[in-house]
Amino acid sequence: MKNKIKKFNSLGLFFVLIVIMKLMTSCGGSTSNQPATKVGFTEIENELVSKFGKNAYYTDLSITYNQSIGNIVGVTVTEDPESLKMGQWNLTQDTWQQNSDITIEVPTGTKASDYMFQLGEILNLSTLGGLVENSVEKLKMEKKLENPTLSTASVFFPDNGDVSKAEYFVNLQPENGGTTFRFRYSLNGNLISMNY
Repeated sequence: MKNKIKKFNSLGLFFVLIVIMKLMTSCGGSTSNQPATKVGFTEIENELVSKFGKNAYYTDLSITYNQSIGNIVGVTVTEDPESLKMGQWNLTQDTWQQNSDITIEVPTGTKASDYMFQLGEILNLSTLGGLVENSVEKLKMEKKLENPTLSTASVFFPDNGDVSKAEYFVNLQPENGGTTFRFRYSLNGNLISMNY
C-alpha cells in the first residue's frame, strides 16, 4: 500500500511539473503579453534580435499597447544598411508581418548606417522599459492615477543621424482612457518634458 501511494505522489508531482513548464513556455515567451517594464521590454528586444539579428539597423522603433491584443511592435529595419533597402515590420500577437519595402537615399559621401541606430549599449529597450516604469510612478504620485497604462513607447532618432539628439518617448493614459500624458527623456534617462 505504501509503494502505491509513493508511486501516485511521484506521478502526480511529475504531472504538475509538466503542466507548470508548459504554461511557462506558452505564456512567458509571448511578446504581446510582456509588461511595460524593464524586464518585459528586454524580452521584446530579445525577440527583435532573434528576428533581425544582433547587428540590425533601425530608423524607427515603437511599442504600442492595445488592450484587446496586447503589445504591437513596429520597426523600420535593415540587416544591410548600405543596400539602401529597409523593411517596415509589425509584430502583432507574436506574428511578424512586413508592411512595405523602403528604399532610402543618403547624401553623397556618407554611409546609410550613419542615419540609423542599433540596439545595444547606447539605445536599448531595457532603458525604455525602465522609463515607462518611472513615468507610471510619477503619474501615480503627482496625478493620483491608480493604474496608468502604456499607450506608446518609442525611440526617436533624428534624421541627421546625431545620436546625441536621440530620445525616448513614453505616452501613458489612465486605465479607462482619456488624457494622454507625454514624457520625453534623453538617452541617459533624464526627463526633458512632460505634458498632457
